[in-house]
Amino acid sequence: MSSILKYFSGLFTGIGSLLGGMAVTWKELWTKKVTQQYPENRDTLVISDRFRCELTMPHDENNEHACTACGICEMNCPNGTITVNTKMIETEDGKKKKVLDTYIWDLGMCTFCNLCVLTCPSNAIKFENTFENAVFTRSKLVQQLNHEGSKMREKKKAEKPVTPIVTVKPPVVEPVVETKAPVTESNAKTEEPAVEAKAPVAEPLSEILASVAKKAKAETTEN
Repeated sequence: MSSILKYFSGLFTGIGSLLGGMAVTWKELWTKKVTQQYPENRDTLVISDRFRCELTMPHDENNEHACTACGICEMNCPNGTITVNTKMIETEDGKKKKVLDTYIWDLGMCTFCNLCVLTCPSNAIKFENTFENAVFTRSKLVQQLNHEGSKMREKKKAEKPVTPIVTVKPPVVEPVVETKAPVTESNAKTEEPAVEAKAPVAEPLSEILASVAKKAKAETTEN
């Protein structure tokens, strides 16, 4: 029983997919056809920006490029389309540096997979949508992407912002001057001179004994 159900389910699935394909064909049968009159329409021909046909290395107005000759694009190419040739130079500081000598790309072997562009760390190469690359000899398909006499674009060092030095001066402390009220005549009259209190001077012991003896003698005479 299960085999019969499986047979009919597969049959109906196949019929459904067939009808779907026939519906698309029937729809396209009645759509308006457009024929591109190439090469007469070169001026109005629009090619998608995503179309990949020619590998290029952009140069600026100073004939400088961004390739560091690291060779990552050459290693990632699946069929050996790219060949990066390098050379050693001596910088102004006396150090040796590896730079790009020639960047060779074979259009006839390229599969336009875009792996070289995606893996480039400095965005030195890109694909253009120029498709008119037909030639009569295969040797003309091998192209050198870097221009003659070109060199790598040096990265500008970011200048550190100079922080201004601000000198903080200590605050000037003005001396405090005590101001005394002026002495008027009325205040001068009311003010009395201060009298110093003197401590009592103790009498000597001999004088005390003599006065006591006189008092005792006087009392005896009266009696």
